[in-house]
Amino acid sequence: MMKLLRIVILSLIIFGLVVSIAYATHHTPEERGKALFNDAKFADGSKACNECHKDGKGLEKAADKKEFNIMGKTQKSLEEAVNFCIVNANKGKAVDANSDQMKDVVAYIKSLKGKAAEAPPVKKKKPIEGC
Repeated sequence: MMKLLRIVILSLIIFGLVVSIAYATHHTPEERGKALFNDAKFADGSKACNECHKDGKGLEKAADKKEFNIMGKTQKSLEEAVNFCIVNANKGKAVDANSDQMKDVVAYIKSLKGKAAEAPPVKKKKPIEGC
């Protein structure tokens, strides 16, 4: 009876680990970064990054930049720019540039490349006929 109980408990533990690993590896860095980008509690800030950069608007070219000028200050990397916004605009705490959270947020921002919000199509007025 004890042997069966041990097997059942061990099986449940293994199943839980497999499910946890599958869940963690299922999400891409871009998806995890987007979740952080939309999280008001990220880096102990006062609001989510998405509140100022709705759907990443304005960050579409960030992947190509080598320097960033934010609020009159030059940042030499995307990680520095992210931390500058977190600390100065969002009143949060800087995130370690080598942390998984920073890598995920940077991956999300880089995924925005070329995804500039498309302007709605302009409706053409039909010419008035027969006057």
